[in-house]
Amino acid sequence: MSAQRSIVIGGGAFAGLALALALRQGLGPDIPVIVADPALAIRPSRDPRATAIVAACRRLLAAVGVWDQVAPGAQPILDMVITDSKLEDATRPVLLTFGGHVEPGEPFAHMVENRQLIDALAARAEAEGVDLRASAVTDFAARSDGVDVTLADDSTIEASLLVAADGARSRLRERAGIATHGWDYDQSGIVVTVGHERDHHGRAEEHFLPAGPFAILPLTGKRSSLVWTEKRSEAARITALGEDEFHAELEQRFGLHLGEIKALDKPRAFPLSYFVARSFIGERLALVGDAAHVIHPIAGQGLNMGLKDVAALAEVIVDAARLGMDLGQADVLDHYQRWRRFDTMAMGLATNSLNFLFSNESKLLRAVRDIGLGLVDRTPPLKSMFIRQAAGLAGEVPRLLKGEAL
Repeated sequence: MSAQRSIVIGGGAFAGLALALALRQGLGPDIPVIVADPALAIRPSRDPRATAIVAACRRLLAAVGVWDQVAPGAQPILDMVITDSKLEDATRPVLLTFGGHVEPGEPFAHMVENRQLIDALAARAEAEGVDLRASAVTDFAARSDGVDVTLADDSTIEASLLVAADGARSRLRERAGIATHGWDYDQSGIVVTVGHERDHHGRAEEHFLPAGPFAILPLTGKRSSLVWTEKRSEAARITALGEDEFHAELEQRFGLHLGEIKALDKPRAFPLSYFVARSFIGERLALVGDAAHVIHPIAGQGLNMGLKDVAALAEVIVDAARLGMDLGQADVLDHYQRWRRFDTMAMGLATNSLNFLFSNESKLLRAVRDIGLGLVDRTPPLKSMFIRQAAGLAGEVPRLLKGEAL
């Protein structure tokens, strides 16, 4: 096949590499798949964060052949507990608990350290013949039968399709003139890994405090990853504290139910915002992951939303290739946009509503949310529906999210 049939993916993080693998396996060796990102030169990855991978996205990672490499370092979430309290409250009544299985023997999520996952994806992509280039996409020009993609090393690739997987501040989205709509939360998420004396037994906890959620997410060994939401100015103050002062702030929120605790790395604060691109597609361009949407981490769905984009776009492209269609033509890309846009808007609305409902001091809202969570906790069918939704298995699910090969 001609070089015009190649696919260029700008961005080599989770979404970009997972998409490259899915396309390489679904399209076969005749259509070149190229991933361009300067970060590909930094290996092994140094990303200190960890991410909850829901069941549907674990199935995708298994289907593209990387889960077996990641599994030994992945911690299944076997139980989820939600509480609602003020910071100074002596007790934190449990309002909602989730058993952590969507199918027998299949936890609804696993905690995975980012660096392990990114390294496994990059190694597998290389082994499968994906062309990994440690260079940024600097420009592109679409025409009727393809798109000319220019890299920072001045090389040009003639492609059928360019995929923007270059994150929330996507230069490719900006270059295409695709606007975003959304807002800033004036909140930051403090991320830190904590060691503790006692075993967490795979239990995740989310304490809803007036400033925002304080999530304790289990890692392998006696460690947990924290995602701790505060007002932006307060987050800056907390992360600038000395070791002893930071420990005092941490202990006040974490508690001592897992024994003595200790921060294992330097806390970092990430500004939180919400936005959705006005279009997920342009002329011979598709947006995936954070380039298309950024949501509040309150439901732990950000990365999983990106992998759902990957599953839908890969399926649309592979099906089009089997029909002999041009992979970058407008109706192929429109199918992808229609598939993903509603789900993305619905998840954005849900996370906005949750953040509004829980990140405040209102006694009325607190009473409403506590009654609502209590009702869900006492209604098994509702709880099962919530678990399947959280696991990414509700609605029209792409084949990869079912664990099926393309």
